[in-house]
Amino acid sequence: MAVTVPEPIARFLAVPTPDGWVAEATARLPELLLDHANCELKAASTALGFLYRYPERTTLAQRMSRLAREELRHFEQVRALMSERQIPFRRLSASRYAGRLRDAVRATEPHKLIDMLLVGALIEARSCERFARVAPVLPPDLGRFYAGLLASEARHFSHYLAFAREEAACGDGIDARLTELRDLEAALVTEPDPDFRFHSGVPQ
Repeated sequence: MAVTVPEPIARFLAVPTPDGWVAEATARLPELLLDHANCELKAASTALGFLYRYPERTTLAQRMSRLAREELRHFEQVRALMSERQIPFRRLSASRYAGRLRDAVRATEPHKLIDMLLVGALIEARSCERFARVAPVLPPDLGRFYAGLLASEARHFSHYLAFAREEAACGDGIDARLTELRDLEAALVTEPDPDFRFHSGVPQ
């Protein structure tokens, strides 16, 4: 199966996923699917969080409502793949990747919203890139599933980034801030990681 990382995603991310992580993913499918299911659940929760925090932003609220429903559908699909393989579901704590990115979000508005949207764009971009990296080397049913998620993850990335740029249009430029967060994200996926997760670095 020939799957390539979408060009906008490849240009956006500072570094590609290390080959060592891809090798771990192919050898640890139960862990990969379990964390992926948790990620989809957290992604839906994140989208709903924007709804609760910023309901007055009509366009943002409508988009996040649709995104939450789509993430929950992906959660259901991953759970079905887990059930076929008799992999039980359990809740996992936040990964080092997500925790460190969210810790970097500034505390006051409007910077908090801009940072949260940029972090969302980075997470969706990395998800898309990793789907493309693992799809060709997974069992055929999983490969087809991950290849089929590329378009939706790329769309989520573009929406998060567009909303961040819209919020920053009042004069608070985001290019320098995006560079800071992109560099942090690159470090998190390339440095040794104590755990294997969908967004981890190469496990120690």
